[in-house]
Amino acid sequence: MAEADPTELATAAKKYWNSEGYTDGGVIREVDYATQTGGLDPMFEGIKIVDTDTHITEAPDLFTSRAPAKYKDKVPYVKRDADGVDRWYVGDRNFGSMGGNVIRADNNKVLGRLAFPKLEQAHPGGHILKHRLQAMDDMGIYAQICYQNSGVTQAGSLMSLGDNDLATSIIQTYNDASVEYQTESGQRVFNMAHLPFWDQGELMKEARRCIDMGLRGFVLPDTPERVGVPSFMSDYWTPFLEMCDATGTPLNFHLNAAIDPNMLTWEGFAFEQQLSVVATMFSIGNAATLGNWMVSGRLDRHPNLKLGLIESGAGWVPFAVEALEHQFDEMLASKRDILKKRPWQYFRDHFFCTFWFEKIAPKHMLEIIGVDNVMFETDFPHPTSLYPGVQAHLKDVLGGHSREVQKKVLQDNAVRLYNLPF
Repeated sequence: MAEADPTELATAAKKYWNSEGYTDGGVIREVDYATQTGGLDPMFEGIKIVDTDTHITEAPDLFTSRAPAKYKDKVPYVKRDADGVDRWYVGDRNFGSMGGNVIRADNNKVLGRLAFPKLEQAHPGGHILKHRLQAMDDMGIYAQICYQNSGVTQAGSLMSLGDNDLATSIIQTYNDASVEYQTESGQRVFNMAHLPFWDQGELMKEARRCIDMGLRGFVLPDTPERVGVPSFMSDYWTPFLEMCDATGTPLNFHLNAAIDPNMLTWEGFAFEQQLSVVATMFSIGNAATLGNWMVSGRLDRHPNLKLGLIESGAGWVPFAVEALEHQFDEMLASKRDILKKRPWQYFRDHFFCTFWFEKIAPKHMLEIIGVDNVMFETDFPHPTSLYPGVQAHLKDVLGGHSREVQKKVLQDNAVRLYNLPF
């Protein structure tokens, strides 16, 4: 296995999202919250809407309150820096921000920034479960699939510690807390589990433990070779993929790790200009993840594997799959021994995508993409999240579809992907 540079990994962790996004500024969008608390619209009565991409901000004491005695002084903790920004630290090393929460404590929303500098400025539903459940009820959301908010549990951060036992313990702590959230929420909040995937033995043990504890899926990078781990083409991954195939446990690729959109923007952009392009390209970049898995042969080896393309958007899917259909004919004639299906069939059998702000795709393209392969998300409480106006947007984009299609997109597809208990 190639060695990753700990200095580069630590730098990447420290820069988790541009620090300029956490400075005071931006434009406050005033929200009349009284109009946002009506819960589920009558149009969707009887449907348990599953929001398949949200973020739980790791509580400041998540690790210190649960750490084994030997790691009490070594696990991540939060410190307010001289610039007034709350950040994660391990020892005296900066491991980056607490992630994105653009919903203010008074329910207004900041535009053009990634988060408020201080945790107490942000909506408490970002990190306190009872407030999250209230926000869900107000928005008419029954359940949420959740992802981390900070970079402190990212592989690059943890590998740079140079202490595999500590790194694995931090991940186990996060996963244990995720089980607590799931239970305490009444099976409504489902964090996706993290894995120490740089160590094959620990990867297998923690994956099995998470499945046995009832966690509903894993989040992984599409290109683990970026941190010195073999790619998914390597048999390093085969036992793990066989486990996921056999248990129906999905793999989730949140945004995209196959490209770095920060390399695609023009020099001289202000922060807001750069973020607009980067955010768009992150979503469209899921086409690379889609293509990587389709051409790899892995989907033929693991015929029950389920893959979530999360915070992906959906409108690009027909073009990407159609382009891959063309490339299967033009470039992959020699791979017919390992590629047994066509791209549209691979997509139907293995992939799920999500939409939130889009209108064109959910209104006009569901039949093309596949009503069994599209899910809904809000990305709460991140920048570009669908807030306010969740129910109004759903009425607009799904109102012209049958009850059967509405229920598949808003509930059944997510229940099937994540094996949810309702």
